[in-house]
Amino acid sequence: MSRTVLEPAVEGSAPPGAPPAARRRRSATPRTRERVTAALFSAPAAALLVLFLIAPFVAAVLLSFTDQRLSSPLPVSFTGLENYARLFSNPQFWQAFGNNTLFAVIVVPVQTAAALGLAVLVNRALPGRVLFRTIYFLPTVTVMAVAAVVWKLLLLPEGGLVNGVLGAVSFGHLQPGWLSSTGWAMPAIVITSIWQGVGFQMVIFLAGLQAIPQSLYEAARVDGANAWQQFRHVTVPGLRNTLIFVVNVTAIFAFRLFDQVYLMPQFPGGPLDSTRTMMLQLLQTGYSRRMIGQASAIAVIFFLFVLAVTLIQRRLGREERAVR
Repeated sequence: MSRTVLEPAVEGSAPPGAPPAARRRRSATPRTRERVTAALFSAPAAALLVLFLIAPFVAAVLLSFTDQRLSSPLPVSFTGLENYARLFSNPQFWQAFGNNTLFAVIVVPVQTAAALGLAVLVNRALPGRVLFRTIYFLPTVTVMAVAAVVWKLLLLPEGGLVNGVLGAVSFGHLQPGWLSSTGWAMPAIVITSIWQGVGFQMVIFLAGLQAIPQSLYEAARVDGANAWQQFRHVTVPGLRNTLIFVVNVTAIFAFRLFDQVYLMPQFPGGPLDSTRTMMLQLLQTGYSRRMIGQASAIAVIFFLFVLAVTLIQRRLGREERAVR
């Protein structure tokens, strides 16, 4: 005599006697529906990402292997690695790369340290701290092109406010030609960039500081830690993730240097290419010299270099977290 074993019905499954169409309709579990919903909501962002980031980069890679020129009746031909070979043998390209690297090496640590110091300062319960936060953040909302023009006027060798103050303090002995000297042009760009961008990093550090539990500082004070020891052993470890983010973003912005070197000197990248950067080199190669293929090669090299720097920084951050 055969027995019929009755199995408990599983939620979301069709009964044994249901038709195949009903089984397929009921087989859609809540997790599957969530995945479909997530895909639909992320589809517009993914489409924009492909359209404005991935597709242009792929096009730049393809064009870098050709002799494509802007508004040229000549047919496009495949040149292989010729554009990259010309760049690596071009002293102007290496000078632009060196200027970019020098700018980033100076700006990233100085601006990060200044932003952290300002964040610690305005995080204290001091009178007027909201006003100071606003004052420090105001340059960030100023467009870099406007800030560059303002600082160009401030740094004029004659009649500029900066040289006027320096001349009064040094009795006329220190009045450098900021934007007309190869030795002072890059420091002028650095000062302008730090002034304009330090407020953004300050706000990020301020948010990180307010997320650190006050109980940690109270425990440190009970153990006899002074202000410097509290900053070193409580504040800095608590801001580790924020610090990594700020350094990454500042490094990317530093390598994207363009507005200042285009607007502040008398000639873009001057004097004598002392402020020339890779972004300026890319623009002049692609639009002034109309060499789209070679400009695409510069874009590819620039992207890969910034990507490598970012990955190294993230790798070092993960290793620090693993050690701790």
